[in-house]
Amino acid sequence: MAALWSRARDKQRTSDEVLIRSLYEEHGRALLAYAQRLTGDHAAAEDVVQETLIRAWKNQEALVNGKGSVRGWLLTVARNIITDRFRAKAARPQEVAESVSTTPVEKDHAEGVVDSMLVMEALDQLSPDHRDVLNEIYFQGRSVAEAAETLGIPPGTVKSRSHYALKQLRDLYRDKPKTAKLVALKEVAA
Repeated sequence: MAALWSRARDKQRTSDEVLIRSLYEEHGRALLAYAQRLTGDHAAAEDVVQETLIRAWKNQEALVNGKGSVRGWLLTVARNIITDRFRAKAARPQEVAESVSTTPVEKDHAEGVVDSMLVMEALDQLSPDHRDVLNEIYFQGRSVAEAAETLGIPPGTVKSRSHYALKQLRDLYRDKPKTAKLVALKEVAA
C-alpha cells in the first residue's frame, strides 16, 4: 500500500513539474518582459514570474477550464501581484538604509533605567538632610545659594552636607561595579 501511495505521489510530482516547465518554456519570456516593464527592476520581475508560476500550479483548474488564454491568465496574475506589492509598499513607511550618520529612532533605555535604580537605592541610604541637598544641587540644578534658600539653611551647610553625602556615596560603591551615573557622582565628589 505504501509503495502504491509513493508511486502516485511521484507521478503527481512529475506531472506538476511538467506543467510548470511547459508554462515557463512557453510563457516565461513574455511574463518576464511584462513584469520587468511594469516594475522597472529585473530581480523584482523574476520574483513576480516565480510567484505567478506558483499560483498557476496551485490553480491548475483555471488553466484548463477553456475560458480564455493561458497567457492572458498568467499576465493578469502577474499584474495583480505587482499591484499588490505596490499597494503594500505604499502602505508602509519608507525604508531607510542604516548608516553611521543616521541614528536609531528610539535608543535602548535599559541601561539608564538600571543606573537610575542604583542611584535611587544609593540615595535611600543617605540621611534625609544629605539626600535633600543632593536633590537640590544635582537633580533640580540649583546653585549652592539657591539650594540654601530653598532648604532654609546657610550656604556653608549646603556645601558641607553635599561634601559628606558624596563621600558617603563614594564609600558605599567603592567596591561595587561602576555604572555611568555612579561614576558621574564620584567624579563630582572628587
